[in-house]
Amino acid sequence: MRIDTLTALWSLLPIACLNVLVWLYFTGWFHLEASSNLLTSVPNLPTSKMASSIKRLTSVIQNATAKHSATVIFIHGLGDSGQGWAPVGEELGQYLPHVKFIFPNAPSQPVTLNFGMRMPSWYDIVDLGDLNQEQDEKGMLASRQQVMQIVRDEIEENGIPANRIVIGGFSQGCVMGLLTGLTAEYKFAGIVSLSGYVPLHKKFMNMVSDANRKTPIFWGHGDADQVVRYPYGVNSVDLLKANKYNVNFNTYPGMGHGSCNQEIRDLLAFLKQTIPEDSA
Repeated sequence: MRIDTLTALWSLLPIACLNVLVWLYFTGWFHLEASSNLLTSVPNLPTSKMASSIKRLTSVIQNATAKHSATVIFIHGLGDSGQGWAPVGEELGQYLPHVKFIFPNAPSQPVTLNFGMRMPSWYDIVDLGDLNQEQDEKGMLASRQQVMQIVRDEIEENGIPANRIVIGGFSQGCVMGLLTGLTAEYKFAGIVSLSGYVPLHKKFMNMVSDANRKTPIFWGHGDADQVVRYPYGVNSVDLLKANKYNVNFNTYPGMGHGSCNQEIRDLLAFLKQTIPEDSA
């Protein structure tokens, strides 16, 4: 399947769930500011004993078709599932035969914004558009622990070093990819941030570790995004760059809250550069 055909099919899947919520509110999506209680240190990663008590996520897994030497962990957005991005992984895998793709499934939980109805979500969302509203920090950190368990499994059980792992996601998954990637003690090969934003803005730089300050971050955002609005992405990238993070910001003219052919091509180029086959 060609990238352009794949992207057209993919764009119909996760957005359907999002549109039900988004157009009820006509405001920016997910861009909430942190509460006033500041963290002063990085949340502790689970020890082996702690990790054993964490409920494991289910995932859609696409194994490498050649010798497995790198892994991409990609986290979906609100209301979606790992299957929503699996077609993209299948297409990318044709050009990256050494890469295993893992698409975790978010747990189902009540979402306040959606009148308390249950849906796949990495954390609760209380309000839209108000930058001073409280975010579900507890839920974010709980999901972060679960994603970190996947990272640990790749390193400890499958023998893939952290510098051969790329982590990231789309929309709410972008938030989780940034939170997990930039607060981890592991040095990753790269971080992928699509149509999202930096969470917990007022405290985030007090939470990060130094391990990934130089790690390349691929950021893609459409300038017609009415869900996670384009300025939110710009402001997030500016925050990261001001703190010396290595961000490659890509603007896609006319793209809304989804993806496009060029973004997938650019993502493929990023993965080829950060986890090349001949570096195993």
